[in-house]
Amino acid sequence: MTFNNRPLAPLHIAVNTRFLLPGAHLEGIGRFSFETLSRLVAQHPEVTFHFLFDRAFDARYLFGPNVVPHVLLPPARHPFLFVAWFEGAVALWLARHRPAAFLSPDGFTTLATAVPRVTVMHDLAFEHFPLDVGLLQRKYYHFFMPRFARASQQLVAVSEATKADIVQTYGISPEKISVAYNAPAALFRPRPAEAQRDIRRQFSHGQPYFLFVGALQPRKNLGNLLRAFDLFKTQAGPAAAEAQLLIVGRKAWKAGPILEAYQQMRHQAAVHFTGRVADEELAGLYAAARATVYVPYFEGFGIPIVEAQASGCPVLTSNLSSMPEVAGEGGALLVDPHAPASIAAGLARLWQDADLRRELVARGQQNLDRFSWARSAEVLWDATVRAMGR
Repeated sequence: MTFNNRPLAPLHIAVNTRFLLPGAHLEGIGRFSFETLSRLVAQHPEVTFHFLFDRAFDARYLFGPNVVPHVLLPPARHPFLFVAWFEGAVALWLARHRPAAFLSPDGFTTLATAVPRVTVMHDLAFEHFPLDVGLLQRKYYHFFMPRFARASQQLVAVSEATKADIVQTYGISPEKISVAYNAPAALFRPRPAEAQRDIRRQFSHGQPYFLFVGALQPRKNLGNLLRAFDLFKTQAGPAAAEAQLLIVGRKAWKAGPILEAYQQMRHQAAVHFTGRVADEELAGLYAAARATVYVPYFEGFGIPIVEAQASGCPVLTSNLSSMPEVAGEGGALLVDPHAPASIAAGLARLWQDADLRRELVARGQQNLDRFSWARSAEVLWDATVRAMGR
């Protein structure tokens, strides 16, 4: 490979890996980091990747002999510590070691460096729904994120919808932004009927269920989903007596209104909060569900959509933001997430119409060809090469 008509000498690239948490269940940005970086390391053994952690690291994240780990303190999990880590510890490390590029897969970078930067931006939800995050985080995001976008030589968005949002909100040239989709892991696949029955016996007393997967936080719109499920059960009456709703995910932030909506339900007994489950159990839950119901009012990508499709599960999702793009043409039943009646009508259709469920499964399986972690890793590499050419 050549670069600007010169051979590419052995390269040293720094990578922000603070979301590769030790012993943690990876979700969202952590999963994106794991899947893309593990492939990037394998695809480019000629490159030395310097992984910058903000705490003691798990050796499973050292994906090859060409990875060198570094622990930079303090742990960055608070706006003041974000500044200390990115503008202090990371900037100092970059100044001392001068890598060819700094790749950050979590949306943050440093302003205090001349090293070329590649930054992955997952969404701008905080710009559109600022009250969904705390005051200090909101102030940090509003000050730093547009500056990060402009200071980075290359940006990577996780959907065309997110790319368009960055262009419109921050005035960034679309030529500066690539798109690298998320993708489902290999463990998400259809399961035999008996395995599905075992899952239902374990999680829903053997009854058919709708499945929600995601953290309990405002943007996931669980309040409206609970209201919609209650409405569906009430309107359908005995025809939906068996229908259950499983909510899989950790309690995140500002979950109070979600729990209030639950307390107001007529059909509380049909709702089950499982908390976070192991990945293998999650894969089984998708495969055994009547349908996955995922109706956020804003999403950068929405990985439960493609995880469900890979598992042979019909999908009901929102008709806005990135979700129609990710679901693909005919790959999901689309509803208005702001209207519980619209969600309830979608639940009723999926509950009653086996032909519709089979069609959505077939379309969803076809849609999966669009998503590949290996291709997304290549997008990150191409963006990094362009950044180094500035």
